[in-house]
Amino acid sequence: MASESSPLLAYRLLGEEGAAFPPNGAGGSGVASARKLSTFLGVVVPTVLSMFSIVVFLRIGFVVGHAGLLQALAMLLVAYIILALTVLSVCAIATNGAVRGGGAYFMISRTLGPEVGGSIGLMFYLANVCGCAVSLLGLVESVLDVFGADVTGSSGIRVLPQGYGWNLLYGSLLLSLVGVVCTLGAGLYARASFLTFLLVSGSLASVLISFVAVGPRDIRLAPRPGSNASSVPPRYGHFTGFNSSTLKDNLGAGYAEDYTTGAMMTFASVFAVLFNGCTGIMAGANMSGELKDPSRAIPLGTIIAVAYTFFIYILLFFLSSFTCDRTLLQEDYGFFRGISLWPPLVLIGIYATALSASMSSLIGASRILHALAQDDLFGIILAPAKVVSGGGNPWGAVLYSWGLVQLVLLAGKLNTLAAVVTVFYLVAYAAVDLSCLSLEWASAPNFRPTFSLFSWHSCLLGVASCLLMMFLISPGAAGGSLLLMGLLSALLTARGGPSSWGYVSQALLFHQVRKYLLRLDVRKEHVKFWRPQLLLLVGNPRGALPLLRLANQLKKGGLYVLGHVTLGDLDSLPSDPVQPQYGAWLSLVDLAQVKAFVDLTLSPSVRQGAQHLLRISGLGGMKPNTLVLGFYDDAPPQDHFLTDPAFSEPAEGTREGGSPALSTLFPPPRAPGSPRALSPQDYVATVADALKMNKNVVLARACGALPPERLSRGSSSSAQLHHVDVWPLNLLRPRGGPGYVDVCGLFLLQMATILSMVPAWHSARLRIFLCLGPREAPGAAEGRLRALLSQLRIRAEVQEVVWGEGAETGEHEEEEGDFVNGGRGDEEAEALACSANALVRAQQGRGAAGGPGGPEGRDGEEGPATALTFLYLPRPPADPARYPRYLALLETLSRDLGPTLLVHGVTPVTCTDL
Repeated sequence: MASESSPLLAYRLLGEEGAAFPPNGAGGSGVASARKLSTFLGVVVPTVLSMFSIVVFLRIGFVVGHAGLLQALAMLLVAYIILALTVLSVCAIATNGAVRGGGAYFMISRTLGPEVGGSIGLMFYLANVCGCAVSLLGLVESVLDVFGADVTGSSGIRVLPQGYGWNLLYGSLLLSLVGVVCTLGAGLYARASFLTFLLVSGSLASVLISFVAVGPRDIRLAPRPGSNASSVPPRYGHFTGFNSSTLKDNLGAGYAEDYTTGAMMTFASVFAVLFNGCTGIMAGANMSGELKDPSRAIPLGTIIAVAYTFFIYILLFFLSSFTCDRTLLQEDYGFFRGISLWPPLVLIGIYATALSASMSSLIGASRILHALAQDDLFGIILAPAKVVSGGGNPWGAVLYSWGLVQLVLLAGKLNTLAAVVTVFYLVAYAAVDLSCLSLEWASAPNFRPTFSLFSWHSCLLGVASCLLMMFLISPGAAGGSLLLMGLLSALLTARGGPSSWGYVSQALLFHQVRKYLLRLDVRKEHVKFWRPQLLLLVGNPRGALPLLRLANQLKKGGLYVLGHVTLGDLDSLPSDPVQPQYGAWLSLVDLAQVKAFVDLTLSPSVRQGAQHLLRISGLGGMKPNTLVLGFYDDAPPQDHFLTDPAFSEPAEGTREGGSPALSTLFPPPRAPGSPRALSPQDYVATVADALKMNKNVVLARACGALPPERLSRGSSSSAQLHHVDVWPLNLLRPRGGPGYVDVCGLFLLQMATILSMVPAWHSARLRIFLCLGPREAPGAAEGRLRALLSQLRIRAEVQEVVWGEGAETGEHEEEEGDFVNGGRGDEEAEALACSANALVRAQQGRGAAGGPGGPEGRDGEEGPATALTFLYLPRPPADPARYPRYLALLETLSRDLGPTLLVHGVTPVTCTDL
């Protein structure tokens, strides 16, 4: 079983100097020196700063002022429940094995596969790129609100010119600062983040102290945008200090117009703003490639950060509700400056949070991009992102992301980008929850995370809540993101990706298939739901390719197993020669485009191997009920690999990816006259064995002459018209009458009808030949057969032919198989087989009759050719000594008939009931 990493193979249990395993995940990146960040610096600090962002300073009043304390607390609780559900999933996945670089992308792709993981990873990368641009644009706006030349009001310091070009310049300069920090490595980023964390913590501390230390005061409100400041009287908000009346007034909701946009606020719009500011829980996970012990640091650090920020938000909500009237909260979102002991410290906190959020987004984006490039999912487009420094810093990915952020800054649309960024984040969160849910549902033994505070209920609730929030924040962006994810997944599926990561879909399929196989009770089988379940024994697929495709058409949604017997004795071999062959046979199934399983066995003889396969192939209620064999004749085998377009391969004998060409994995066809692995005696004995095991038998002859359009997967509406001839009577038993109604005859009708239901055979006409005795009047038997066909819902032409002329049908009623059992002389049996062969050949290519009558009434009427003939296969003789003679009779019967299936059915397969 392929696996991406096997620590027990990559490392020794105990090193030469007694060293044990390296820390979890340290061996995954290939650059051990890059893993140097602790839990606090690598996870807690960036996650806290990302979850605070600028919201903690500029949107507390907005949320409490419009929603009131009670609804604000409810919003915060719901938002953090959604985030906590995703955190639980992150913790579970992170503690289930080594986590490499790429954070959420690594977790998703190694669980859901490269198609889904690559698409969501790219979207998560774009979200971080746009998030960096949004943070920088917000920082520029915050700076210009104080220092811009166009600032209105008395509090501004008008020194910085404004305008689109100037704003772009300021954003680019700040981006350069952020880019330099991230390019120089995770160590410098961690130190810069820690410094920022200290500044933000100091600013928040000053705000919290100010709520207690500052007395009541009136705070002048800035004029609303678009109003004439000189003609509007000044307005004031009130900081009352701790006051129960203020708290009472702020308990309920009071939704009003947003003074910055003029839009009427609602619960959904306020909740979306609050949630936008909290979506930073992956900031620490994105640094997984630089953490000393990511499997411990990611869950521990993320939980600490979430708990800390939740406590700070609740504290700020309560303090604001106790001390600030609703006018101040709704009309001045930056009221922290007005109540602060030292207002510049609040500005420092605002700028620090915005700068740290942009750094976190840029370095997180570069790590995701580097992981995507290392996995080579998008080819040469991401090749520059593979470049790393000597210390393991992916500076190529940083510069790549830097350039994309610069392009986003050119747009300058802050509000438009904010919703898209949040929706993309939520897609990634939902994918993490889905990954954990899939692992839990799959019940894989190797999914045993050390973090156990989760269940499939929490994962499912996390997926649902993330999807709900996506459409609540922006229905258009949510729909577009899902469409983009689908397109990227389709692109990656078409391109192909690594197969050694392990797909949870396979584990889920196994789990579900096992469950439903246990419910598939063979004791509840009913004939009206019967379907063929085929075991096709193949010696060399080079000569059996047309038969392989024909059997695929005959299965009608049933089980289809390709069986192969390798001759040998395991006692005399050093290892099992069968196991290495499975890859070649599975590749054969893929290229031939058939829906088949592969079952191989090792046996001293083909006959014993066939017995093994007939007994043990399949599982539960899905076991073969029909054995399909190629016919045993002297025709030289053909190499269909040379003529089939699906098997055309490069001259050098390798396929894409460097794997050997399929033509090199199977031996060339057997040369004419060379010894065979199966004797005529064992061939007939294999047929007899199958019938003893109550299996139906199909012998296929000359399938290589089938029209190519009949073996295709599409419709044959434009194909040449052909007939499918069915002879439901044992032609080696010369007796007239309604012998077609036995079990074997009905089985022939069923198999021919199944083939006519395949799209490639829709245009072929089904003809059933009714054999009359020399003394039978035409028409009576045909009427009975047509009535039977009507009951069985089989559409077919019925043609009567005289058969058995010269045989003593009325006086010598012989048991089935008397000719093959030697009840009469070999010469008479041979003559009968020749006569039957001539009769069948005489009907091939004839047109349909307008009414009843024998073939003599239609001589000279040429019609469509016969594409395939179904013949009744008599049972092998009871005496094994007559097996060669039996095979000779079959050869004579089917000689020069073109593609022919000799069929013997032993189980009822048709039903006239509903």
